[in-house]
Amino acid sequence: MNETDARTPDEEIGAGTPGDERAAGTPDVSGGAHAVRAWRRLADGSVLLDGFHALKHAVRFQARIPAAVTTDRKAALALADELAPDVREAVDALLVEVSEATFASLVARPHPTAMAALAVRPSRAANLETLARTPRSTPVVVLDNPRNLGNAGAVIRLAAGFGATGVVTTGTLDPWHPTVVRGGAGLHFATAVERLRVDELPPGPVFALDPEGEDIRGLKLPDDAVLAFGSERSGLSPELRARADHLVSLPMRPQVSSYNLATSVAMTLFHWSATGSASA
Repeated sequence: MNETDARTPDEEIGAGTPGDERAAGTPDVSGGAHAVRAWRRLADGSVLLDGFHALKHAVRFQARIPAAVTTDRKAALALADELAPDVREAVDALLVEVSEATFASLVARPHPTAMAALAVRPSRAANLETLARTPRSTPVVVLDNPRNLGNAGAVIRLAAGFGATGVVTTGTLDPWHPTVVRGGAGLHFATAVERLRVDELPPGPVFALDPEGEDIRGLKLPDDAVLAFGSERSGLSPELRARADHLVSLPMRPQVSSYNLATSVAMTLFHWSATGSASA
């Protein structure tokens, strides 16, 4: 699915659709069957949001959400009241209650918060425009041929938290894979996330993390930096290494072989935020 897909009103299946006059918090029993039909029609082309936190973040960053279900609206709204009252009204309007069996048939790995939603993936063209725009006030994070879906999701969550311009992956891993979105807690909608070739990287000086590089503690990372991190297994690819303007290393105790990918990204973004002109 893309953002240009037209949806008729009956496909907008949230509990707050026009003509729905039920009391807030009351299960929409009549809408359950319609919700299931719409979900199954839209699922293959949509981004799956697993759980409350993913839904919360998608709402906060204006994702288009045509479908959302839960097994317990009362509990879901109580959770919103407790953790994110700013999205409570939107969550109330979106959620349709379905049975546990139906929920399990729609979501392969039901989240403990017993809610899920479908969102429209942001426009690739818009993301590429964001990544290419200059001057840039925050870095772009590049994951060079990453292998672990959970690590990629954690990096996207970090990048969103630091206000990075975007996260780019090279190689075969799909940064919009459901497991990556789950690991990112819905924060794909807070930053530009795309897969590109090395020769398509956004403009800006490339600072690539490498054990043989210059100690990061002696550097100031510019706001328009492209921060590149190699694969968990094999490090930087030859193509990325050749593209790098600077090789940078993180401090590490001798005989410790490496850091987790997300940890490396966190350390680097924190160094940028502490020494540059970061506004995140």
